Amino acid sequence: MKKIFATALGLSVGMASFSAMAADEVTLQLKWVTQAQFAGYYVALDKGFYEEADLDVTINPGGPDIAPPQVIAGGGADVIVDWMPSALASREKGVALVNIAQPFAKSGMMLTCLKETGVESPDDFPGRTLGVWFFGNEYPFLSWMSKLGIPTDGGENGVTVLKQGFNVDPLLQKQADCISTMTYNEYWQVIDAGITEDQLNVFKYEDQGVATLEDGLYVLEDNLKDEAFVEKMGRFVAASMKGWQWAKENPEDAAMIVLDNDATGAQTEKHQIRMMQEIAKLLDDDGKLDEAAYQRTVDSLLSGGSDPVITKEPEGAWTHAVTDKASM
Repeated sequence: MKKIFATALGLSVGMASFSAMAADEVTLQLKWVTQAQFAGYYVALDKGFYEEADLDVTINPGGPDIAPPQVIAGGGADVIVDWMPSALASREKGVALVNIAQPFAKSGMMLTCLKETGVESPDDFPGRTLGVWFFGNEYPFLSWMSKLGIPTDGGENGVTVLKQGFNVDPLLQKQADCISTMTYNEYWQVIDAGITEDQLNVFKYEDQGVATLEDGLYVLEDNLKDEAFVEKMGRFVAASMKGWQWAKENPEDAAMIVLDNDATGAQTEKHQIRMMQEIAKLLDDDGKLDEAAYQRTVDSLLSGGSDPVITKEPEGAWTHAVTDKASM
């Protein structure tokens, strides 16, 4: 009996090991630190949606010194979250990124200004100091200024660009008239600092007609030649969008899942719940890239006058092959 039991146990352990090995590994590189901006992926991991799709997913948080295109180019990830302006600029520079899904259908980016500065409309930008994020996040801003015909090298008729850290200090310390904020993050940091909403003027890129697509999923073009990879990414996108839908319907619980995955302990429950509620307003249902939104982004990036973000119309920069698999 002992021998039979041992043999059965051995078979059981062997089958369990085989099952564990059978799951396809996927490494996801986030654009920024662990926060509700990426709740859908953490929910999919926590709720077993990836496991149900036979995937073993590792989520790597980003940070101020991490550039997702460089990570994937170096073999550190299978798929990354990036903004389309950054991805297309990287593609033109030789990192052949392809958009396989677009969970965020709308932009959350805006300029937030203190009313006391007198900035009431974009007509008031010339002569002002504006805080701008870099590391690939400056492209939408530069395209917007180009569309307005406002130089970004200072002067009476131009704007002075303050290279803004990933915080709201320049506004609080009155080093800038306006700063870059996201509807779901930095704007609320300003509010939490004691400034009321009626003391602010905000200019949403969506409202200004200069919005470019933000958090999308990108892979390297060569990998899409492998049908098995496309099929695996289809399962990944389907499970991720299931996670996003759950997060949208359960923002408070989703925020708690994010907090459970925040190794830094820097995030707060109040901020993450609020962030998830704002993120829900930006989400798409199935993650399929809208071609018109893609073209609007490209047109905006090409309109940079003598210094455009990209210099030519991209080719092969997106595909529906993965989201088509995801919907099957």
